[in-house]
Amino acid sequence: MAACRIAFILTLFSSTLCAQGNRYVVFFKDKNSNPFSISQPEAFLSAKAIARRNKSAIAVNQEDLPVTPSYVTQVKNATGTPADVKVFFTSKWMNALLIETTPASLSSITALPMVARAELVAPGTKLIGGRVKQLKMKNSTGAAQATRTQLQMIGLDKMHSDGIFGEGIMVSIFDGGFQGVNTAAPFQSIYAEGRMKLVKDFVTNSSNVYQFDKHGTQVFSVIAAIADNYEGGAYKSNYNLFLTEDISSEYRIEEYNWTFAAEKADSAGTDIIQSSLGYNLFDDPTMDYTIANLDGKTAVISKAAAMARDRAIIVVVSAGNEGAKEWSLVTPPADVDGILATGAVNNAGLKVNFSSFGPTADGRIKPDVVALGLSTATILPSGAVGSESGTSLAAPLITSLVAGLLQAYPQLKPAEVVLAIRLSADKAANPDNRLGYGLPNYTAVKNYLESNASGDAVAIYPNPAADSLRLSFKDLPSGPVELSFYDQQGKLLSNPVLYTTWLDNPTTISIANLSAGVYILKVRTSTVIKTFRFVKL
Repeated sequence: MAACRIAFILTLFSSTLCAQGNRYVVFFKDKNSNPFSISQPEAFLSAKAIARRNKSAIAVNQEDLPVTPSYVTQVKNATGTPADVKVFFTSKWMNALLIETTPASLSSITALPMVARAELVAPGTKLIGGRVKQLKMKNSTGAAQATRTQLQMIGLDKMHSDGIFGEGIMVSIFDGGFQGVNTAAPFQSIYAEGRMKLVKDFVTNSSNVYQFDKHGTQVFSVIAAIADNYEGGAYKSNYNLFLTEDISSEYRIEEYNWTFAAEKADSAGTDIIQSSLGYNLFDDPTMDYTIANLDGKTAVISKAAAMARDRAIIVVVSAGNEGAKEWSLVTPPADVDGILATGAVNNAGLKVNFSSFGPTADGRIKPDVVALGLSTATILPSGAVGSESGTSLAAPLITSLVAGLLQAYPQLKPAEVVLAIRLSADKAANPDNRLGYGLPNYTAVKNYLESNASGDAVAIYPNPAADSLRLSFKDLPSGPVELSFYDQQGKLLSNPVLYTTWLDNPTTISIANLSAGVYILKVRTSTVIKTFRFVKL
């Protein structure tokens, strides 16, 4: 009798699972019968999106075409009863459609001739309207690091002194909720000046992103907030806020939400995607990734990030907080090549133990760069200043730097900006899988981009000089620089040795102790020997 009861319960449970609606992504075989054409991209891409591609000589291709509309209609009507299948977001890059339906109805969909396959991405339904979580105001979480520290560590203070605040640059932020952004005082200039361009909740299919969680609020504040006691890194940019992370569960649908958001950001003409989200393990273990999958090409979110990169969008992501855990490595999409995966350091520039390590499965160095991720100053939903730790808070500092550089150097292609950030960072000569290329810096990038415009391997200026010379290298020496000062008779006067970084290239050399006259300076590195004659005034 007991066995019969157990069998009945199991049968009932199984029947319930089969009857409930789930969320699936349906993939199509092609884009045939599509009313859109790559020869007329203005029908589905903004002028800004087209201009961004043109700047990098990137052609619009078949992946950019929207999903064939008639395919969506056929999926909706697959069972003969449209109410059985609810259709939501499409992915043009993956040629796919997100739906809610039952397993029984799914078989009718997969039988359609244009359907390649369907993937279960989350159990249950959640895409109709969504609930509004009540916002509980909180006071400061404690003594916050002054924003001065986090700005100075990567030269954002100098960037601001140059009058660069990310103006005209569009930044799209993907997160799990932006509580209080629409009401807290430090964000109100964004709305007053019309710089909040798009908002969308992809989790519950609503336009209310100002709910569920404060994580996105804090991340966004590092970039965009401005108050008497707080200064974001690029607080004059234009912004899109996209809610893609479901904080109540962890399923692969969140990777597809990220994809939908990336495509919307692309079409709107975004310059930067900022995402402090990463995925490796899920509530359904069959969806889990393994370390062998960290190749930048396997995870759904990594594929989407790579597609955004290939469309000249700079993608900045958190490296992950797995450093002290068994996984230890970066989490997708931080494994993608050509993006800026950001690790966390303390205010002394030392790696924080939770910050994820590299390498990727195919041996590439990760993270790419680092920024302050311990007690980073943020704005809370109440508008108060607080602090938070994590690679999530380091990434928006790098996003701020990127926004400023895109404003300061509009002639550069996005890939050139990413390369300049990496190659001018303080560990560029010896990158590793703890800190990547190290701490970038606005001044270092500026020096890297502008140094020695004459094209000479080594240059000194001014000449004649009063109390100091400037020594500039076209390519930064990897080792010591030996300087030899001689008088006109060839007598060696001094022989100092120095080390240079992009932060101090050009380097200032004091000649205040020399008397007025003509001198010879020999500069020797591991690759260059050059002699100069200069006049001391």
